[in-house]
Amino acid sequence: MKIHAIGGYDEVGKNMTALEIGEDVIIFDCGLYLPAIVGVEENERIPTERGMRALGALPDDLYLDKRGLRKKVRAILISHAHLDHVGGAPFLAQRYDAPVLSTPYTIEILKALLKDAQISIPNKLIGVNLNSSYVIKGKSGEYKVEFLNMTHSVIQSSCIAVHTPEGVVLYANDYKFDNTPVLGDKPNYARLKELSKKGVTAFIVDCLYAPDDRKTPSEKIARGLLEDVLFTTDNHNSALVITTFSSHIARLKTITEFSKRLGREVVFVGRSIGKYLKAARNLGLANFSRGLKIASFRREIERALKRVEKNRNKYVVVCTGHQGEPGSILDRISRNKMPFKLRKGDHVIFSSRTIPTPVNEANRANLEKRLKKFNVRIFDNIHVSGHGGREDLRDFIRIVKAKNVIPSHGDLTKTSAGAELAQEEGYVLHESVHLMKNQSVLEVKNK
Repeated sequence: MKIHAIGGYDEVGKNMTALEIGEDVIIFDCGLYLPAIVGVEENERIPTERGMRALGALPDDLYLDKRGLRKKVRAILISHAHLDHVGGAPFLAQRYDAPVLSTPYTIEILKALLKDAQISIPNKLIGVNLNSSYVIKGKSGEYKVEFLNMTHSVIQSSCIAVHTPEGVVLYANDYKFDNTPVLGDKPNYARLKELSKKGVTAFIVDCLYAPDDRKTPSEKIARGLLEDVLFTTDNHNSALVITTFSSHIARLKTITEFSKRLGREVVFVGRSIGKYLKAARNLGLANFSRGLKIASFRREIERALKRVEKNRNKYVVVCTGHQGEPGSILDRISRNKMPFKLRKGDHVIFSSRTIPTPVNEANRANLEKRLKKFNVRIFDNIHVSGHGGREDLRDFIRIVKAKNVIPSHGDLTKTSAGAELAQEEGYVLHESVHLMKNQSVLEVKNK
């Protein structure tokens, strides 16, 4: 058994890992490097595969060609619907004679991405319900794949277990342990414990916040933070603008419910918000949004914001742009390029945290400078993360009891923190916990 690190081991994003067993290869995730495409989601035109490669937005899967592995790929497994995990599939999946498997919501998002990019791929798209399995047929055998329910900041996220002759490979990008989620069920701890007893040979795990000495709070805490801001501040005569992750359906549900309590109508603004909400609606997973306005394209957005401008205290604007992305709705509002104008005392609520990359941090700082010129009230970090902290990772390692731990989803600072924690739990560096870099390979033995 070999693990090939293709993307997401030198940076936060473009996650892609390949599992090689005999004559078969199974790919985990096919994501984008988001800083390379800031603003692309809000544009009418999406770049081609060639253009995306030139931007540095795609994992370098030509690695598989160089090693003679591309034609051995039997399946592409996507863990969840975030772009740094699924966003590369429209551009790369057609290179493989293999189906794409994921949860129904993630498949729905992939279909929306394909439509946006005006791309058609020959791959069969297969939705697998959470906590159920699918059998992949290869030349060296058959592989049962399970999509286990895992909490994160997008619905129907999964932890993927692949059963091989060499034991179970468990892929956990991304995860948090939320026992009181606002939408969906808590993690499938029972099945994780069963797999531990069966024997997990390799555990590939998200270490984005492994350096942070904390346990990540439940989404119910974010709900409480939003409630506190919305109901204990004087906002009766002010505009309310909330920006959050477009894919965070649970957070959008909370915002909608609180807006109704305030007697305001929600207006969802932005191409990416529309994409994620409409996909959830199609599957009956966002009934709270029925009848609410979603403005996705330029003319729709301008009409919606003109209505808000005329009755500023009757609406809550939920928009894209919390990372300061150029071209996003909040970016354009901050530059006075929209029919809605900020005024002194308006509330701008960041129900988000800046993704820790230099580009995002710089964009966000510049956005805040522009917003402050309007003398608005800014409420920052009204949010809880979708990623486990250091103590969540410790618990995860203890539950799984894998023979080998492979830290992933971050640069060396983050993966090293995960490796150090594994060593605290009795693992040995280079023997049972392994630091990988993009374009590297690890031979894993079921000792």
